[in-house]
Amino acid sequence: MISCTEFIPFYSELFRYIEEKAGHDAVVRYWKYISEAYVEPMLGELAKEKGVAACWEYWSRTLSEEAADFTMTFDDEKNEYTLQMHQCPSKRMLLELKHMEPYHDYCGHCAYLYSPVLERYGIMGEECFIDVDNAKCSYRYFIPE
Repeated sequence: MISCTEFIPFYSELFRYIEEKAGHDAVVRYWKYISEAYVEPMLGELAKEKGVAACWEYWSRTLSEEAADFTMTFDDEKNEYTLQMHQCPSKRMLLELKHMEPYHDYCGHCAYLYSPVLERYGIMGEECFIDVDNAKCSYRYFIPE
């Protein structure tokens, strides 16, 4: 069995291929399909049961499995979860590859995978992709007052 990291270059190239054949909108439709088919059953069920606290539980597990360098906070009173990705392992791997260029919107998939699921349960998200060329990003999920 191969690890999930073996698929990272494949995903990047798949996104590029889809865009070349059918445009960026087709890539977004693909991400939305993944969100509905694979993220909703896990993250959606947690969000339905636990609200914003679901974010802590979900990303504690997944980011640890990926060996990401991150800081998370959950403010119970504000009902707010934040994630600071100091080093995204997927993007870092792509940036270090010498034989290929990462798909130009590789990091965009995160917003399309997770935010729509959380929004169904009243949880709003803010993503900051300002430093993705250094494999860094941040997220904030909250329930508006």
